[in-house]
Amino acid sequence: MRTELRLLITAILATAVLTTSPARTTGQQPANTPAEASQPMPVPSASSLPAGTAWIGLQDAFALARKNEPTYHSARSSAAIAREDRAQARDALLPSVNFDTSALYSQLNDKDSVKFIANNAPHEYVGQGNVHEQIDLASVASYRRAAALAALAKARAEIAARGLVVTVTQSYFAVAASEAKLHTARRASEEGDKFLQLTKDLEAAGEVAHSDVIKAELQSQDRHRQLMEAQLQRLKARLDLSVLLFPDARDNFELADDLHANVSLPPLPEFEAQAARDNPDIRAALASVQAAHQDVTAARSGYLPSLSLDYWYGIDATRYATYSPPPPGEVGKINNLGSSALAGLSLPLWNWGATQSRVRQAEIRRDQAKVELSYAKSKLLADMRALYSEAETALNELAGLQRASELAAESLRLTTLRYKDGEATVLEVVDAQTSFATANDNYQDGALRYRVALANLQTLTGVLPTP
Repeated sequence: MRTELRLLITAILATAVLTTSPARTTGQQPANTPAEASQPMPVPSASSLPAGTAWIGLQDAFALARKNEPTYHSARSSAAIAREDRAQARDALLPSVNFDTSALYSQLNDKDSVKFIANNAPHEYVGQGNVHEQIDLASVASYRRAAALAALAKARAEIAARGLVVTVTQSYFAVAASEAKLHTARRASEEGDKFLQLTKDLEAAGEVAHSDVIKAELQSQDRHRQLMEAQLQRLKARLDLSVLLFPDARDNFELADDLHANVSLPPLPEFEAQAARDNPDIRAALASVQAAHQDVTAARSGYLPSLSLDYWYGIDATRYATYSPPPPGEVGKINNLGSSALAGLSLPLWNWGATQSRVRQAEIRRDQAKVELSYAKSKLLADMRALYSEAETALNELAGLQRASELAAESLRLTTLRYKDGEATVLEVVDAQTSFATANDNYQDGALRYRVALANLQTLTGVLPTP
């Protein structure tokens, strides 16, 4: 009787396979075989997607995030502001040209002369162009400091850009991993339902105890809960990526890059050369030291004199005109146009130690910047070793995780067949199902870990490995 029941169940399963024959026409495995879950999730075709759905590659995601992510925008804005500060400091070293005009009216005394000795006439009109130049060490140091701070802001903007690459890479492939996990959870849920039905059929035939049905039902419920959790995690991952890429948190997109694409790890000597040559953290620390040195120079300029030069050309007369009429009894107009020059020298003598205090303050900042530079160099060496080892370890583990996923799928298939033949217990099937789901999730997590490790290498080298 058991043989007849086994033949009946086999016929029912064969009928179910025939109802899913469209899956065979695409060259894929049938949907009801456990081995399919160990394969990469099928990529939807363009014709099967809703209208308006966009395919987004990893490079496209980088470009969209640069337009939308506020932290990166803030770093870029700070770099642009620092460039303008440098331009303003440079302009302060050059002569300035201004035109000043004014009219001065003074009260007369009893003898028809002005009451204020500083006024030249009752009506005095001034219209002059002024060329001014300030020469001191502080202005030169201020320009050099602004240039160093502009370089610092540029390096920080690049640090932000590389950090954004890591964030986008992690979010992008987290979506891919969550979709693959959802695919696995859905298959595991289907396997749990079919196994529950199998135990019920065998119980009805008197082949297994009711405890097997209870255990299968508990396992089926767990798989349904895991499916709902996988759906939730996929939604969260897509929303996290959408916030990075779009201003309106849209969800009508699909990923164009494969999580499991073959991306090679650069050789260690090449990686070390790139990291040593093009690391923005070192450039930022060097720029901080240069700015601190200029702060010290600017503070010490308080001990030195400063020179100012002024040249005026225009009118300073009782009439607002190029020429004035001659005095009574004289012939010929008076030319009101004229020029004057002034050179000033300022010598610092005493300011109660304020200059010494500013020098000490600047030297403290300079010493701190030197310590930070030394730390940045040491940290670069440590990060180079740690990040490369992380990527190398993730790559070495990935092949094993893939193999474990394939073996878990095959183990589930064989254990289920052995249970049908009465050679395995329900606990073995449940354990095979759990191992199947866990191995597939670990495989997706391992692939995600490797992709993020490569992105972290990019923070040191500036180069993101591509397939």
